[in-house]
Amino acid sequence: MEKIPMTPAGLIQLEEELRTLKSVERPAVIKAIAEAREHGDLSENAEYHAARERQSFIEGRVAELEDIISRAQVIDASTLSGDQVRFGATVTLADEDSDEEVSYTIVGAHEADIRAGRMSVHSPLARALIGKHVGDTVEVTTPGGSKSYEIVDVRFG
Repeated sequence: MEKIPMTPAGLIQLEEELRTLKSVERPAVIKAIAEAREHGDLSENAEYHAARERQSFIEGRVAELEDIISRAQVIDASTLSGDQVRFGATVTLADEDSDEEVSYTIVGAHEADIRAGRMSVHSPLARALIGKHVGDTVEVTTPGGSKSYEIVDVRFG
């Protein structure tokens, strides 16, 4: 069984979602199904079908979250140091064409949000960065063409 790397914050977020689904969403949809059943003929009852569809989504997501959480490999970046890019590092990059700087934290796939500066460890840019050091240059092929970045800074925690 393959482990899924994630930060402590990412694990907490998934556990909270699972808790909400089990303690709030699941009871609410069960109640909605019961109420819809009281309205009579189930074959033409849109409320019933919508509630059953929602229940199916919730149960699928609960199973998915339980699987992810059971395979989680929590990596605490605050215990790491150095100038080599690894999981959990916050990397500042300079675009070699425009000198524009951007910073990303390399996190697990389930907690990635590029707008929030969290990049999946499985993304092409993160894969190119892993193992590199401050001052190294990486070239990444993007949908818009090839881009070159210089690693300006690597921080942990």
